Amino acid sequence: MAVGQGVGHFPNTSPICILASGGQDAWIKPFAVAKLRPAPSRAGPVKGRGLFRDHARATLGTCGGAHFLHDGFSDALYLLMPIWAEAFGLSMAQVGLLKTVYSGTMAAFQVPAGLLSERHGERILLWGGTALAGLAYIVMGATDGFAMLVVVLMAAGLASSVQHPLSSALVVRAYAEGPRRAALGIYNFTGDLGKVAVPATIGVLVVAIGWRGATVTYGALGVLAAFAIFVALKRLEMGGVATRAASSVAAGGWGIHNKGGFAALSGIGMIDSAARYGFLTFLPFLLVQRCVGVETVGFALALTFAGGAAGKLLCGLMAERVGVIRTAALTELLTGAGILVLPLLPLTIILALLPILGVALNGTSSVLYGTVADFVDDSRQSRAFGLFYTLGIGAGALSPVAFGLLGDAAGVPAALTGLGVLALPTLPLCYALRRAMPSKLT
Repeated sequence: MAVGQGVGHFPNTSPICILASGGQDAWIKPFAVAKLRPAPSRAGPVKGRGLFRDHARATLGTCGGAHFLHDGFSDALYLLMPIWAEAFGLSMAQVGLLKTVYSGTMAAFQVPAGLLSERHGERILLWGGTALAGLAYIVMGATDGFAMLVVVLMAAGLASSVQHPLSSALVVRAYAEGPRRAALGIYNFTGDLGKVAVPATIGVLVVAIGWRGATVTYGALGVLAAFAIFVALKRLEMGGVATRAASSVAAGGWGIHNKGGFAALSGIGMIDSAARYGFLTFLPFLLVQRCVGVETVGFALALTFAGGAAGKLLCGLMAERVGVIRTAALTELLTGAGILVLPLLPLTIILALLPILGVALNGTSSVLYGTVADFVDDSRQSRAFGLFYTLGIGAGALSPVAFGLLGDAAGVPAALTGLGVLALPTLPLCYALRRAMPSKLT
């Protein structure tokens, strides 16, 4: 279907929606988006299977665009932190604290974002959060030291707290009775595209116009994208208060109907996030010790995130074939082993292995995100995703500062060794999760 034809008031002409539009979806066809069959419930007032599909694909494209943008906000910090350390004379513990401030603030407001969305709708919160994140990056370009960075990163973390729980809930709602695990896999993949593209692009901009100009440029793009997201969701009639009213009274509390399974899932997610956040924080410092420039650091992060993007897709497909538990256990084992051996290797081997390690680092999260909905009532998806992301991001927020102290005391290799060991307790948790899940999914 050509862009803008046959969609009525659900056009695919938005810059964000173009990801899922009929005429421009050649890149996405290998991931079977065209075959996803969303449920009509709460998807919007359209008629006919074709328009249901177009509506859900446009919703997925809009939420994927938001994910791309916000993961760019988050993961560009890994490139910027060594630059700030040199510019402002920061210790590794201070650098870790900066990441903790950002991630901790983002974690603290995941649940409130989910609760607020039940009253005000996801649309207005996604718009406000994205615009505030862009403004924070613009102000970041004028920072003059550690204290101001703390304040700016706190604002940025608050702003980005809305994206994961609300976008995930919108995707789940659009595919309520369809293959939501596959849809969430595509959504997660778009975030990893942001992890790949944004740090690499900002690395180039840093060389060309300096780190201050690079953050201002990306912040301005974020402000413009916020309005595009709002317009797209409004025209799709997704994320408004009316769409939430019917579901807000369907279930009480958190809506978690399998608490043991959700607890095991969250435990794996917390350890996985702590290991991933810590590794990505200290990888640039390991590379700097090898006397590489900022372009090489950006390239190394891009390699890691590219592997992560592939891991989101490959591990999703693998989970369908060999089961969720086997896939999660394998990726966590590879994560721990990879982080342990990396400090012992020469630079060229490190760069060659980073994409493989990236597959393991992000592969687990892809499997976990698609499993949250299996333990939660449909009417409580926003708050349940908020709780899951809070626990994971909260653990990730503590990891950099804790292992930063270890790095200051014993060096970067010691911090990475500790992170590698940290990943291993996920294996017994995978066994606990297996007992809580239906046998056909394990």
